[in-house]
Amino acid sequence: MAGYSGMGMEELSQEVARLEDEAAQLKAKGLSLDMTRGKPCPDQIDISKPMFDLFDSATDLHDGGFDAGNYGCPQGLPSARRFFADMLHVPQELVYVGGSSSLNIMFDIVSHCYVKGLRGATPWRELPKVRFLCPAPGYDRHFGVSAHFGIENVPVPMTEEGPDMDVVEELVEGDPTVKGLWCVPKYQNPMGITFSDECVRRFASLRPAAPDFRVFWDNAYYVHDFNDTPDGLLDIFDAMRDAGTDDLVLEFASTSKITFPGSGMACMVANEADLADLMASFAVQHVCTDKLSQLMHARYLPTPEALEAHMAKQAEFIRPRFELVESKLSEGLAGMDGVRWTHPNGGYFVSFDGPEGTAKAIVGMAAELGVKMTAAGATWPYGIDPKDSNIRIAPTFPSIEGLSQALDVFVTCVRLVCARQELQRRA
Repeated sequence: MAGYSGMGMEELSQEVARLEDEAAQLKAKGLSLDMTRGKPCPDQIDISKPMFDLFDSATDLHDGGFDAGNYGCPQGLPSARRFFADMLHVPQELVYVGGSSSLNIMFDIVSHCYVKGLRGATPWRELPKVRFLCPAPGYDRHFGVSAHFGIENVPVPMTEEGPDMDVVEELVEGDPTVKGLWCVPKYQNPMGITFSDECVRRFASLRPAAPDFRVFWDNAYYVHDFNDTPDGLLDIFDAMRDAGTDDLVLEFASTSKITFPGSGMACMVANEADLADLMASFAVQHVCTDKLSQLMHARYLPTPEALEAHMAKQAEFIRPRFELVESKLSEGLAGMDGVRWTHPNGGYFVSFDGPEGTAKAIVGMAAELGVKMTAAGATWPYGIDPKDSNIRIAPTFPSIEGLSQALDVFVTCVRLVCARQELQRRA
């Protein structure tokens, strides 16, 4: 099917009527489908349940000279730190493992910088203005953390190579109020793209105007490939070493979409000085974190090979869902004026762009037909998409049958909203 710009008025009116009838039929089905968040499907959760069989009342809880069943080891068990060091290809001594949520660690770091100040810098609460750069479309929960502290979120355009580095360099190197930048460097949320080598090198070569500026490098999907042509990501710490820098980046990851969302382990990677400063703050919050979960995960996935095999199982559930998205969108929307979507090799999202001024109407109509999606605008700071065009598609949670139904609804909504827009433009 092609777009509507070439249709005559009568043909276009007939198309609107046909699509309205199609939408009414879909609404009559009484669907109740959820594509609001990038959650694993139940089958993905099930493949990690054998982890529970590793522990019983006779299990030895010692790890590297530490007792996982008692206080202590605030930086995380040695085996847990080694897990993330191997996964991210970083030195183990630079890894902190704490809690189950990397977003929680990021929040704690922003809080530390706001209240105490990073490595002797002026606390952000004492400054007249603090700004964070937000590559957009991007991850709404990132933007929510900085907004929570009253930090000004500044959108930066995303390209197919990563954030627009001309804009990033100008702001970071020319404005001392810019203290941070949020990003997901591999299979970015929601675009699914991976930062190019050149983009990573430009990040590593930044010369910030603010000494306490940090890139929050949220590597949430580093091992989440789902086809035979995975993206490669240049290691940011290697790139910083080559550029003669080492304190630009704080890296994060977790097992949330590897094993059990919200019930695994999370990490931060930082240079020695940043790590020491942040650990002093974390020590006030807790004596130690959940080492039993760390021990369980480290024993269930003891080697990089074990993790690779586990993620291959995850991919078997994710791949057909993304193939279905590609098939349904290509079949129903190929050739539509002003419509495009991304084609990721991993991660959890597809980024869809419709004509300007259509996203809210499409998402609203889908909800009326029984399909909940991420709110239009959520991928931009403060929920304001200046073009009202971007929609995040999260296909992993529904069943294949449910996803197929949801995509049929989505395609119908896109076509109907676009057809109505064209009809109104000509009126």
